[in-house]
Amino acid sequence: MVRRVAVIGAGAAGLASVKCCLDEGLEPTCFESSEDIGGVWRYTDSTDSSRVIVYRSVITNTSKEMSCFSDFPFPEGFPSYLPHSLVLEYFRMYARHFDLLRHVRFQTTVLSVRKRPDFTSSGQWEVVTETEGVRESHVFDAVMVCTGHYQEPYLPLASFPGMGSRFKGQQLHSREYRDVQAFRGKRVLVVGIGNTGGDLSVELSRVAAKVFLSTRSNTWVISRVSDHGFPFDMVNTTRFKHLLEWLLPSALARRIRFRKFNSWFNHTNYGLASSNSSKFKIIVNEELPFCLLSGTVVLKPNVKEFTESSAVFEDGTTEENIDVVLFATGYNFSFPFLEESVRSAIDDNRSLYNCIFPPQLEKPTLAIIGLIQLTGSIMVGSEMQARWVTGVFAGWNKLPPPSRMMAEVLKRKPPVKRNPHERENLKMSFISYMDKIAACAGVKPSVLRLLLTDPQLALAILFGPCSPYQYRLVGRGSWSGARAAILTQWQRTLQPLGTRALGDSSSSSSGWCRLCLLALPAALTAAFLFSKYSQPGWSPWA
Repeated sequence: MVRRVAVIGAGAAGLASVKCCLDEGLEPTCFESSEDIGGVWRYTDSTDSSRVIVYRSVITNTSKEMSCFSDFPFPEGFPSYLPHSLVLEYFRMYARHFDLLRHVRFQTTVLSVRKRPDFTSSGQWEVVTETEGVRESHVFDAVMVCTGHYQEPYLPLASFPGMGSRFKGQQLHSREYRDVQAFRGKRVLVVGIGNTGGDLSVELSRVAAKVFLSTRSNTWVISRVSDHGFPFDMVNTTRFKHLLEWLLPSALARRIRFRKFNSWFNHTNYGLASSNSSKFKIIVNEELPFCLLSGTVVLKPNVKEFTESSAVFEDGTTEENIDVVLFATGYNFSFPFLEESVRSAIDDNRSLYNCIFPPQLEKPTLAIIGLIQLTGSIMVGSEMQARWVTGVFAGWNKLPPPSRMMAEVLKRKPPVKRNPHERENLKMSFISYMDKIAACAGVKPSVLRLLLTDPQLALAILFGPCSPYQYRLVGRGSWSGARAAILTQWQRTLQPLGTRALGDSSSSSSGWCRLCLLALPAALTAAFLFSKYSQPGWSPWA
């Protein structure tokens, strides 16, 4: 029986895991190699740290109502999109509220996690740690690895001939970037157009002599600000839209999606993406289109090779006098402390049952938390994983036998290993994945049942944002404040904007009530279809 649990890492996933362990009556010990909580969100100016951290100007891509822990909303006075300082402040509030810090051992590095000799019967692990040069050995009944996937910079220098041998300028990975000061007046080439590459190109364009952004991907750019000024994820991540995209033929759903993206600006005209592309990525950036339009950022294709001071691109063009090449090429994950037999079997999250459990283990007492890419908040997904995992450890939730788990994993895994830059292809639908894990944990809400017992709440769940509070309505760990949090989420979104009063005091509440009445027949039909035919593995973003 599981009682003592080792949690590795005190970032968002680690804090949620400690809290979930406590909720289930387990005894967690969290090992954090640094001196404080927060993980990547604890910013420092130093570039010498072994930690991967955010850059100074970073703003969250998901809104506060869609990113919070499911039983602990962000303060209503916080803005919808948050700088790193407010995210870290929220983590501190969460840790204090649930008294988590007494379970964290800071400045303690995990050196190894190995099966005990009697693992096949006990499922126990031997964990060796080091604190200020002193090594200790511990025995735990289970281990939750919460180190995430931002660990080792992926720097594909071999893919760019001349970078290591001829190019005389500066080259660095985005991990080393903090702010623009070192790039003032320089000609900068940014390689990679993920969220980081887009952000850094925009920021550098304000001080650099010229910024070039090189990409080989079809990329759709969306804004955090959506219809009527509300956050994009609150407007678009709804169960009703999720159901509609499942019901529509995939080609039609993709056409509608691309048309929506192009309603802001025509991506083909900007060289970003074509409506005919089947493989693409989506990034969040309000300013990049204007920078391209104003010429402060110039979009370029993939780099073919580097000379001493220039970059030659695959379309035959050349940009001279490049001072700095900044690689925004992402990260590889690694678990160097895991024993080789376990570590070697994890190629990516598709090697894990439901992206969490290594299926080959005789006892399911090792869980990888947060190794996911979702169309919504990873923090929310990590908390849901931790709730299910601790329920398994406590004996409330059951897993299939290892043979069944292995068979499902083999169905999902591709015949060849992926390249690290293809991580975007592993992105899963937020609602699909959350519902799948919630169903395993017994906390998935039933829209159809709610329509019969609480129509107002049911309509808010079906047509409103699929916010984390939905998963605290029923089952173990239900929260008495979940219903109120769902029904007031729009007000909390608008509250920080009310810094200048206007004479118009009209309220949208009456309009919402009329919409609820008109939508009731459609909601009943949609809820029936959703409950009867919805497929947990389906993703509208695939």
